[in-house]
Amino acid sequence: MKTLKIFSFCVGTVALALATAAYANRKINAPKTENNTTPGKGFALVELFTSEGCSSCPPADELLTRIQKESQEKPVYILAYHVDYWNNLGWKDVFSNAMFSKRQKEYSYHLNAQVYTPQVIVNGKTEMVGSDEPALREAISNALTTAQTAQVSLKAQQTGDKLAVNYELSGNTDNQQLLIAIVQKTAISKVARGENEGRTLLHTQIVRDLKTVALSEVKTGQTIISVPKEFNQQEWEVVGFIQNKDSGEVLTATKAVLTSEAVAKI
Repeated sequence: MKTLKIFSFCVGTVALALATAAYANRKINAPKTENNTTPGKGFALVELFTSEGCSSCPPADELLTRIQKESQEKPVYILAYHVDYWNNLGWKDVFSNAMFSKRQKEYSYHLNAQVYTPQVIVNGKTEMVGSDEPALREAISNALTTAQTAQVSLKAQQTGDKLAVNYELSGNTDNQQLLIAIVQKTAISKVARGENEGRTLLHTQIVRDLKTVALSEVKTGQTIISVPKEFNQQEWEVVGFIQNKDSGEVLTATKAVLTSEAVAKI
């Protein structure tokens, strides 16, 4: 297991124990919110930074897979970003993207935290080791019982390799941006080299692209996104969320309604 020069590292058993102990003394300060479907309830956007080249990442991937299955009826939105800074250490992650590594570094600045894998961020405010199940479940529980200050609804229509996403916003959108994630629900990889050599890995909620939409005073709009040729409504989904540009706090999140019918431009 190697420590990366940019302070990116794969967390092992000792680091997890230290993180769990530190978390016991740390309170989660989630924003007060209101859910757009269930008044008084919150939401949880769970962002995992992972890599097929990291031997401590599979337990985090497995934990997020379990939480995804358990949360089908709850406003819990899981996004797994595969970073690229492990790619020169023996195995290139086919799902990795430099854009996701950049996003993790931005969170490092906002949260005054190191950049490492596996790392989880909940609602842009709380970070922890991705395989720390008690800490993650507590963070999700707190997020689901706190207030939203904005809402977003999305409708998407695919035409060829293009996806027209119509959005409608309400609540506080000052100094905010809309991010739209194109998500592959599951995938299986056989790793031939690196720290996970010989392992078959199951991935869940893999972010394949992340588009940022600048918001104005206008509360409705449409954006066009290019999608992979294998994109389909059964095996993929679209998750949108509003995030503060300065603090990284996520104010609300939702899944897009994917339909085969024509979606009128707003």
